[in-house]
Amino acid sequence: MKSATQPSAAPAHDVVEGEMTLAVRIIGIGIAAMIVLAIVMGVWRGLISPVPTRAAVVVGLSTAEVIFAAALVLLGSIVEGFGYGLSLGTRWPYTRNILVLMLRGDPEAAHRVLATAVGLTALLLAILHPDYSTLLGLSLIVLTALFGMGTLYVLAGRAPAFVHGTHGLLAYLVFINYLVALILPGAHLGAYLLAMIPLHAVLFAIFMGGMVTGQRGFGKPIEPFLAPRRTAQWIFVVHGFAALLVLGTLGWMSAVFPVAFALALVQATVGFFVFHAVNARPKSPGTLVAFHQMMALLITTAIVLQWRG
Repeated sequence: MKSATQPSAAPAHDVVEGEMTLAVRIIGIGIAAMIVLAIVMGVWRGLISPVPTRAAVVVGLSTAEVIFAAALVLLGSIVEGFGYGLSLGTRWPYTRNILVLMLRGDPEAAHRVLATAVGLTALLLAILHPDYSTLLGLSLIVLTALFGMGTLYVLAGRAPAFVHGTHGLLAYLVFINYLVALILPGAHLGAYLLAMIPLHAVLFAIFMGGMVTGQRGFGKPIEPFLAPRRTAQWIFVVHGFAALLVLGTLGWMSAVFPVAFALALVQATVGFFVFHAVNARPKSPGTLVAFHQMMALLITTAIVLQWRG
């Protein structure tokens, strides 16, 4: 029998095991390939850049950072899609064996390790080339990390969905910031976003998508509905209107953004299937979540680069 003075057992920190499947491993290998590509592309861009050594290193790091940021978003989608959101519980940012867990294939462990790499790369860029984009990028990454900690408490039911939505929005702003800095040196993200109207709708849809995930909570369905009754359903309706806003904006400007508009049409269909997957398997809706996030990244990239096919 325990003594009255004996300390109680350590809390479980809300740990919930995710689902390790062949799909998780295949997608994980694909994202690992992206990370290798980021390093190779960064080294290559740095070597061929016709600028002094310090500036060439900045070009290489900036190139790698864009791909790192995209890979980090995709890793987050695996975490959500296969039920790994609480695989490390609410411990943050690390556990003692996080590298071992990453090597065993835990996407949440890999997500946190890659987030560290993104942060360190941003710090190097800010030291080597302290300008608007590098300092803003570093600040956004710090905020994203803090809200990332908050998402654990959202999934555990101890923080509002707004935290989850903001985390997703900040992650995309990090990606856009470094992509814009790479293709438009000297551009300011704030001014760029004000001028790039389609991104307003896309970022609003991304925020609402994060709100949907946060409001339904860990492993809970939205549930099919004709008229919304619960908060999660109302938020999903707003997310649907945000998606229509993306389609309307890109359709109106399709002469300038034809590829982004085509991708948005596909994305709307994918979103319909994601909704059904979330209701069929609330804890582990699967690969559609990762595909949905990949399409959002492609739409964002197509807008920034103004792809025309």
